[in-house]
Amino acid sequence: MAFGEYQKRSIAILFVALIFGAAFGALLGDVLGLLLPEGVVKQFFLQSVSWGLSPTTIDLLVISVTFGLRLKFSISSVLGLGIVYYFLRYFR
Repeated sequence: MAFGEYQKRSIAILFVALIFGAAFGALLGDVLGLLLPEGVVKQFFLQSVSWGLSPTTIDLLVISVTFGLRLKFSISSVLGLGIVYYFLRYFR
């Protein structure tokens, strides 16, 4: 296997792992939202920042295409990213 192939594969694995980490963090945040009582701690873990492009539709009479992307970051998703990155780095 050439060095370039290893590097591409490594970046792909890292990308997939980080997406998995963000999803794991979002799931963790939802579970914490169900378990924690109302208060500052629950608000801290559930507060999020949303960034992205609003959906835009292009109608070409024969076909209609909608484009859009929205990313939602919260403390729990950042924690999930960190946990997955830690495991990926040390158990690779």
